[in-house]
Amino acid sequence: MDTNRRAAVCAGVLFITATVANVVGTGLSRSLLDGTNYLTQVSANAGRVTAGALLELVAAGACAGIAIAMYPVLKSWGSGLALGSVVFRTMEALMYGVAVVGLLCVLALSHGYPQAGPADRASAQAGADALLDMREQAALVGVLAFGLGALMYYSVFYRSRLIPRWLSGWGILAVVLLIVVWMVALFTHHPMTTYTVLLLPIAVQEMVLAVWLIVRGFSSPGAPAPTARSDGRRQVSEGHEPVRIGRQESPGASV
Repeated sequence: MDTNRRAAVCAGVLFITATVANVVGTGLSRSLLDGTNYLTQVSANAGRVTAGALLELVAAGACAGIAIAMYPVLKSWGSGLALGSVVFRTMEALMYGVAVVGLLCVLALSHGYPQAGPADRASAQAGADALLDMREQAALVGVLAFGLGALMYYSVFYRSRLIPRWLSGWGILAVVLLIVVWMVALFTHHPMTTYTVLLLPIAVQEMVLAVWLIVRGFSSPGAPAPTARSDGRRQVSEGHEPVRIGRQESPGASV
């Protein structure tokens, strides 16, 4: 298996891993965090919350891994955009990590909550509410970082034709829609899950892309376009002689 094929399979597997781990992980804890008495529910289901937090960490690592896996292939077509996608998707992973820390701190506050006195319960409840707010805001910043990183590598895909243009174009449009939804959620203070229908295009596109990468891999549209060097000349593809511009001098010509 060559390097490009290995990178495609790795990225495809990571796309699926990130989606499945995130959906299952957040699903394990989401229902327990609803209502005013959620600390009692969290205390009674500590194992479930811990498992959810672990899966969220797996999803965070996979998110960064996607851009890292594709970087060796994408850098030939746009090193700046490829590196930017790694940076932003790593930022996304860090924000999801902060969200997980918030959840684990809520779990710690829930220990002994059902048996605590009124004053201790009120203090624990206030602390948990603040932690959940931090968790939500960290996840929101993570979504923006995802959108910017994904927009960068989809732009490289569209230009390079490493995947079909209908698939990369779908990704660009879906990410733009995601960023619009993010801005609406930011200014209305509603969770992004309120707009789940508008998030489906990017969710479906990523699964289609994952299958495509695993089954078909990256296309081979040809060598990247030559890039300008600092001395004003242009780089040429390997195996081709450089073109000399100007008058040819004979071996014995005077200088």
